Parts: sequence; C-alpha cells; structure tokens
Amino acid sequence: MTETAIEAPTGERIRLRFVTRAELPKFLRHAKRDAGGFNDFGVTQRKIPDDAWTDGELRSEQRAELFIERLEDGAILGTIQYHRVSYGPNPESAAWMLGIELTPSARGQGYGTEAQRLLSDWLFATTPANRVEASTDVDNVAEVRALEKAGFSREGVSRGAQFRAGAYRDLIGFSRLRDDLG
Repeated sequence: MTETAIEAPTGERIRLRFVTRAELPKFLRHAKRDAGGFNDFGVTQRKIPDDAWTDGELRSEQRAELFIERLEDGAILGTIQYHRVSYGPNPESAAWMLGIELTPSARGQGYGTEAQRLLSDWLFATTPANRVEASTDVDNVAEVRALEKAGFSREGVSRGAQFRAGAYRDLIGFSRLRDDLG
C-alpha cells in the first residue's frame, strides 16, 4: 500500500499535522504528561485501535489526532483532535467535535485559538459538514476565551455532562457554522 498523506493546515505561527505510527510513543507520552487539570479523566492510557490508522496516520473517516507544531522551531505545543458526531441519520446531519490539549508552557499565547480556528476552517474546506463544535468546563475561562476568539458561538450549558476529577461537571457548548465563515 502506498502512503498518501493528506495536507493538514498551516497557520501563521503553527502547523497541524497528523500523528504518524512512528510518533505514537511520543503522542502517548504527551497525552499522559498533560492529563491533568481540565483533562483529568482518570484514564491511564489511550488504546489506539488498528482501524484508527489510514496510510500510517492516526486518522479515519470518523476521527483524527494531530500535533500542534510551532513553525518557528518545530516544538510540539500540544494535540488537537476531531471526531464525527451526528444529529440525525442522514449524512447532512454530521458535524465535527474538536478537543485540544496544550502543554502548560504554550498556554495563554494564542496557540489554542489559532489551532481551533485553523482546524475548523480546514474541516469546512475539506468536508461537507455544516457544523464544527467544541465544549469546555464552565470554569475553564481560558478555553472559553480561546473558542470565542476562534469564531465559535456560545450555545448553552450541558449540566452534569462530564465526569472528571471525581465529580460531574457542567460544560459550555460552542459551535461554528459554515455560514459563520467570512
């Protein structure tokens, strides 16, 4: 099988690139290192199924994992992922849900905003989806600001939706629609 890389998006300061099989140990170390705070789900290690890989990259028609890489020096600043969600049985009701983890040293510098805007723009450009969404803990003020700066609109609160750090947490939902571009 020949490898066919998909061109992932590049922004002003960062590039998003799919995690490769060769980088899986680095990816898993990164995920374990940054699994605190708002990502404290009590999960010890991610299991990566065989069908999660396409052409040697951690992507499928349903989901993908990408590194956030700073252009200036190639440093990995975190990961961003997307997975398909659906609001009906027809293909037109499919949307994408984003998730992001930044290393502590990369926070507060606009990298999360750029990564989420870049990935949502790319998903609109490369898929027929009408909606990209994200959610965050009601107490995660930095992520709320990052999503709003990235062009996402606040939709509401899902009460007790997420079990994290030993308790149920409320989440704020955000979305961008194809019509929001421009």
